[in-house]
Amino acid sequence: MNFRHYIFCGLVIVSVLLSANAQNDDPVRVDSAIVRVNVGVVDQRGRPITTLDRSTFSIFEDGVPQEISRFDATTAPFSVVMMLDMSGSTRSFRQNIQLSAARFLDALAPDDRVAVIEFHDKVSLLNDFTSNRMTASHSISVAGGSGGTNLYKALQFALQKLGGEGNRRKAIVVLTDGVDTDLQNDDRKRLSGLDDSRIPGAIKAESSEMLNRILNRADSQGVTIYPLALPTGDPARLADPTPRQIAMYKAARERLHLVADRSGGTLNAINRLDQMATLYAQVAADLRTLYTIEYQPSNEKRDGKWRQIKVAVNDPDLISRSRQGYFAR
Repeated sequence: MNFRHYIFCGLVIVSVLLSANAQNDDPVRVDSAIVRVNVGVVDQRGRPITTLDRSTFSIFEDGVPQEISRFDATTAPFSVVMMLDMSGSTRSFRQNIQLSAARFLDALAPDDRVAVIEFHDKVSLLNDFTSNRMTASHSISVAGGSGGTNLYKALQFALQKLGGEGNRRKAIVVLTDGVDTDLQNDDRKRLSGLDDSRIPGAIKAESSEMLNRILNRADSQGVTIYPLALPTGDPARLADPTPRQIAMYKAARERLHLVADRSGGTLNAINRLDQMATLYAQVAADLRTLYTIEYQPSNEKRDGKWRQIKVAVNDPDLISRSRQGYFAR
């Protein structure tokens, strides 16, 4: 084997290693030409309807009918990421969190797969996706931490993990007060130097670059996100707050609303800690009422513009709920 052959082999090995590292940094490859929508249907009294078939649904993008390429009934399994806020603000009620989150596991279907992530100063995967409830339950029982709140980094990580779950239906359930440390620091800088009269409305919650990256990624993967908002993040519960504190906490709660609304989920506000288990169970029940529709948009332009989605059912007495659209990127 001559010297040039050694060099060639070395270059091939380096190339392979670099390629592997790049894939580890961002393993998600989403076909942006496919749009996935999770849809809930209720009757006039708000009762979920779970026995519909593909022929019941029509889907429109910017008013134009689209051809449904895939349909999953409500019985199809989900891959769910449970995200637990273990920052310092939750230290006094960790037992409530553990008991309530365990109730969520009990309400899932047997074939659902669950990953558990904790976030505080760090973001940690406590267990990868599994249908073994004992594994997930153990992860919940050992979750802990302190310090700041890396909420949006944790959401980004959760979406990355869901990207490896293929064509399974996908959801995130995140328990948090919503007060992300990095974004709150950005908000504080934005307000610095302003007098009190200019503070209300100075923070535009929807303008966060990090938030919009997460929303766009959730769009492309068809992930429905359910925030469970802890009372520690409620601006109305602040003790003798300054105008700046009120503005920052309102922006944090507005961002949670945006995450839920854009992804087709719901924001569940926890007003009392004894409500937590009930709300977890309600989210699990809601997942079991969702249909999933996929389509390839007839408008193939990836121009970054907003595309409105409307899902219709052929029974006028039924009401559908889904995310309202996406940006075509």
